[in-house]
Amino acid sequence: WGPDVAPGGVVDRAAVAARAFADEGERHWLESQLWPRVGARIAAWREEMMARTPPPRALVVEVPLLFESGMERAFEATIAITAEESLRAQRVGPRGHAAPEERAARQLPGEEKARRATYAVDNEGSLEDLEMKLSVILDKLTR
Repeated sequence: WGPDVAPGGVVDRAAVAARAFADEGERHWLESQLWPRVGARIAAWREEMMARTPPPRALVVEVPLLFESGMERAFEATIAITAEESLRAQRVGPRGHAAPEERAARQLPGEEKARRATYAVDNEGSLEDLEMKLSVILDKLTR
């Protein structure tokens, strides 16, 4: 997309979001560029980590649009972290994400993600609550 979205060689995330979410064709093009690279990077990182002695207890990767991209097949287990839409909208504001409604519309509903995932975690509470729930899952996965 050129200097309009990367003035001075620095990616302007808001400009990328504006372009990608304004036009479905542009979004598809961007995803066709990004998703194969993300998959390749994850595979390379996994190989690097598993070559360590000893290998890590677990590898965790956060993948936006995991199920939408079809990348869930690359993982032994998946975790969907869900929350009510109103709470998600409230939380995304302070993060400064551009086009939050368009982002949400692009994602599968939380119920569908939870259905597809190996594990589903309700994230209606505090960060500490979420960390505790994820620790329990990590313990199950590494036994």
